[in-house]
Amino acid sequence: MSTSAARSETYLPETGGGKVAQVYDFLEAHEQAGRGRPAARYFLAGSSPGDRVELPAEVYRVLRQVVEALRQGFAVTVAPLAQTLTTQQAADLLGVSRPTVIKLLDEERIPFERVGTHRRILLRDLLTYRDVRRAEQYAALESTAIDIGDEEHLDTTLEQLRDARRAVAARRRTGPAS
Repeated sequence: MSTSAARSETYLPETGGGKVAQVYDFLEAHEQAGRGRPAARYFLAGSSPGDRVELPAEVYRVLRQVVEALRQGFAVTVAPLAQTLTTQQAADLLGVSRPTVIKLLDEERIPFERVGTHRRILLRDLLTYRDVRRAEQYAALESTAIDIGDEEHLDTTLEQLRDARRAVAARRRTGPAS
């Protein structure tokens, strides 16, 4: 891989979006043809007959996501990531501070390995942690949701909300269930 291929690049949607719209329409029509989702075989074609290469499924998914974002008028940044990350890279990806990542590593919430005195985190492990954390956050939000009936008294509703918050705070203090 050349050095230029491994750098971060941002792509802006073209004004008018004609060609992106054509690619989007092709992909959308292909998936919505009423035959269900076809077997994932997609090709990148050159200008002459037979000049084509099959795209792996992960490349197709990236292409699909990029085209959808550009069609909606968003800019897209493609940034290669190493399979192992430093604690600062992990913090940037999670949107937290480096000391927070160190704490998560020390609490064994994210697996890591040491290279000399440095900690290295597998990208796969970090993404797994991020997904689990997101699910926990949604569960916590859901646990604080209460139904407010038309007939309920405001004081009763506020007391239920306080109880739900106390329960979430108690779970947070005791840590994750293992």
